[in-house]
Amino acid sequence: MFNDTFLKACRGEKTDYTPIWMMRQAGRYLPEYQQVRGNVTFLELCKSPELCVEVTLQPIDLLGMDAAILFSDILIPIEAMGGQLDFHEGKGPIFANTVRSEQDLDQFIIPDPAATMDFVMETIRLLRKELTVPLIGFAGAPFTCATYLIEGGSSKVFWETKKLMYTQPELFHKLMDKITQTTILYLQEQAKAGAQALQLFDSWAGVLAPDDFRTFALPYVQQILNSLMISRLSILPTTVQPCLRIRSPQVLMLSVSTGG
Repeated sequence: MFNDTFLKACRGEKTDYTPIWMMRQAGRYLPEYQQVRGNVTFLELCKSPELCVEVTLQPIDLLGMDAAILFSDILIPIEAMGGQLDFHEGKGPIFANTVRSEQDLDQFIIPDPAATMDFVMETIRLLRKELTVPLIGFAGAPFTCATYLIEGGSSKVFWETKKLMYTQPELFHKLMDKITQTTILYLQEQAKAGAQALQLFDSWAGVLAPDDFRTFALPYVQQILNSLMISRLSILPTTVQPCLRIRSPQVLMLSVSTGG
């Protein structure tokens, strides 16, 4: 029997209980995950649909969560754009090619997700055959993704990001536009593949002052939401509108109906 409690909650419908899921419910805290991860690099895992299915299902089988969240990484689309991505133990994601000039940005494209990230879509298609709970797909919000590309990896102070924002705002907005267009296509493709809800993570939005957030980050989040709502996908807006009122959101949730 399919447990649709999570989707009912997304639609604002009455449920018998509050559905439970965790943002990082598939991951390193599980010994079962560590066994899988011990045989491959993180990127190899992200690009192996069968393994992604296995680790996505682990917390569902072990803990009985009310929704599954796709195992992937927010920087997969940035790599498809042309980012030379690697993950280092203890350092996290590293980009060998950063964006700090027009010439740097010219090296990045808006990729076709079906052609460049089909391993993600295949993971979704396989999971829909296995799951008895809804599947959540996701993407990183443009500002958060941009920070990694500008800084070359993780940061505590985001010096290069803010430097680009304030000294080359036109270039910053061009970068954000490319990431935004990539994200729209990526999320649309996830929904077509069968994702029943979509999340947009803006993990580093909190480093921005409110006015900077409204200028440099929020318009691109709104563009993504608006593009998804006017696309052929049916998006249930009850979970979208509250997100637009949050000054500096970290997670936005969309519930999508794809007929599947």
